[in-house]
Amino acid sequence: MTRAAIAAPNALAAQAGLDVVALGGTAVDAAIAAQAVTYVTEPGIVSALGGAFVNVWPAGGAPEVVDGNCEMPGRDATPDRFGQGLRQIDLDYGGGITVFAGAGSAATPGSFAAYELARTRFGKASWADILAPAIDAARRGFRVGQAAGSYLQLVGAELYGFDPVTRAQHFDGGRPVGPGTLLTNDDLARSMEIVAAEGVSALYTGDLGRTIADHVSAEGGLIGRADLSAYEAVCRPASRATVGDWDVALNPPPSIGGPVLTAMLRLISERGHDPKTLIEIQRQVLSYRAAHLDLAHDLRIAGNELLLALETTGLESLPTSTDTAHVSVVDGDGTACAITTSAGYSSGVTVPGTGLVLNNCLGEPELNRLGLHALPPGTRLASNMAPTTARSSAGVTLAIGSPGADRITTALSQVIARYCLTGADLQAAIDAPRLHVQRKGDDVQVDHEPDAAITAAIRELGYRDVEHPPLAMYFGGVGAAYRTAQGDLAAAGDPRRAAATAVS
Repeated sequence: MTRAAIAAPNALAAQAGLDVVALGGTAVDAAIAAQAVTYVTEPGIVSALGGAFVNVWPAGGAPEVVDGNCEMPGRDATPDRFGQGLRQIDLDYGGGITVFAGAGSAATPGSFAAYELARTRFGKASWADILAPAIDAARRGFRVGQAAGSYLQLVGAELYGFDPVTRAQHFDGGRPVGPGTLLTNDDLARSMEIVAAEGVSALYTGDLGRTIADHVSAEGGLIGRADLSAYEAVCRPASRATVGDWDVALNPPPSIGGPVLTAMLRLISERGHDPKTLIEIQRQVLSYRAAHLDLAHDLRIAGNELLLALETTGLESLPTSTDTAHVSVVDGDGTACAITTSAGYSSGVTVPGTGLVLNNCLGEPELNRLGLHALPPGTRLASNMAPTTARSSAGVTLAIGSPGADRITTALSQVIARYCLTGADLQAAIDAPRLHVQRKGDDVQVDHEPDAAITAAIRELGYRDVEHPPLAMYFGGVGAAYRTAQGDLAAAGDPRRAAATAVS
């Protein structure tokens, strides 16, 4: 029997991965099963109608990334539909943000299309086996975790209260449910049963897909049947970076997260990773992102220009949503799989009778700098997601990633640097205090967890200092799994979120 190490958002998700491996599945099958359970058991954090990237480094093969990110819809929408179906919502989350919800905020989902392509290339298990744990969790019930419950209580009144179907699923006694609440979701269980029986095509060209498209159109959104039927996941060679003795495989363009993380890791490898250097690297790379990536019309070209600059003109040449979930799996054969999935902050709209909550990836202003409905239909959206795999010269295999919107790349760069450059224990590298740089107009703000060295570096640089509580959820939720050269398996989860690890 193949063994595996898994890091997932909760214990039910981690166990799902082990169950699929016990049935003969691979690391890829296990990661998909864990994410499917996460769609059920982390309401508000993620949903099945989002996007995903699947980073796979197969044993004996080259690393690849399957792009299942969301797309701009509207292929069969009339011009007057663009700009409609949106609700502006001000949330207290993350110190205060404004998002757009409603059916008009929903982009064409791609996560299950990505899973199908990854499973076809690297999996062995059937959809029935992969989805069985998620179906069971939806029918039998699950306790809402700390991250999901806290998020629902924080944003639920505004974001989950206007749609009657969403409200019925996520409210109890007139208020959003909180941590520890027992929930079931029979509609979602039935939807997953359909996918298990008919395959992923059910979501794109089957009755389930038609139900989704028709409801979105009726609610003023842009996703139509043509958008779902035209969607295709894309498999690309991973971008590569050398970090000490490690060969690191990252999400390539048109992802934003992958190139930004690549730049950070290469600069850290060149300059070091003390707090002052980390702050300046983040400031430099994130300033480049704001100037060259966020407003780019072609993210593939813009991302490749960043990588080319790093390769050809020198590292010194660069100009100066919590709602993601990540699963990392490494199996006993040495295949690594890292999946990050996102549905934005959620549209707040549930397709009646399906249990499926629409994403709001068009309603995240930070990922739609050109405008909420400005892109041509069929265009892949920007994404911070950066699932990563790596192999060391000593024969260690690693899968790692994090949720956390624009903190994904800064969290991962710090953890990977500590683990790969200093040889720090993986759990210790995850637990260590983190920092994140933001540009506030002409000013630089450094958000960070309590740490004397970080505070001293901020004061020396003269930047604005914003200290958060220890192990703050704001700084992501890194999950990692690895296999040693001797075949030993282990995993590490982030105490900042209710993570779980499991090893078979």
